[in-house]
Amino acid sequence: MPDPLAGMPPRFLRTPEAARFLGLSGRTLEKHRTYGTGPAYRKLGGRVVYSLEDLQAWANRGAVTSTSDPSGQVLPAKRHNAQQASGSRRAVR
Repeated sequence: MPDPLAGMPPRFLRTPEAARFLGLSGRTLEKHRTYGTGPAYRKLGGRVVYSLEDLQAWANRGAVTSTSDPSGQVLPAKRHNAQQASGSRRAVR
């Protein structure tokens, strides 16, 4: 019996493929996952997978039209406090 999904593009990517799709290293994507700053992911069994739609949506959060636009919403892969993650930042004195 032929596979009904044969020839279809993958709906979910593992970490190395997802990182390539985003132009990041696999380790950077793992850090984003650890700190909660990365794209949504799923665990299927013991495997971490990303949907193409979630990867694209996360990348689109950082879209800007010029250098004078406020920075996008994609945070760097490091630990952030709740105030920074929500988008509000206190003035530095």
